[in-house]
Amino acid sequence: MTAGQIAGLIAAISFLLLVIFIGMFLLKVSRTISEVNSSIRSMTSNVDVIAKQTDKIMATSNTLVKDVDEKLNIVTPVFQAAADLGESVSDLNKATHNLTSKVKDTGKKGATAGIAGTVGRTAWNMFAKHRQAKKNRS
Repeated sequence: MTAGQIAGLIAAISFLLLVIFIGMFLLKVSRTISEVNSSIRSMTSNVDVIAKQTDKIMATSNTLVKDVDEKLNIVTPVFQAAADLGESVSDLNKATHNLTSKVKDTGKKGATAGIAGTVGRTAWNMFAKHRQAKKNRS
């Protein structure tokens, strides 16, 4: 074998090894792509299931929100009545306070009138006694 034939043999063996390694690499890439495709299919089906469940949840949520809104509309007059009642009680308290103040003032005036009446009665009695005494002297 000549040097050229040995060099050709080495080149052929090197080329064969290169083709084998490229083939193995492409086989691994093919398996990886196959796994990725499988994962994408799985995720797609899972996303579809999640989307359907989300649609159901949204429909249920909409129903619940509508129901709560209707019940809130029913309860709103109760809260308004409670607010009106609170305002009425507040007005009643003010009126009671004003009446109490007037009664206190009237009581003070009545006490003053009672004292004035007693003084007036005493003065009248003294005048009547003085007249009687004057009549008796005459």
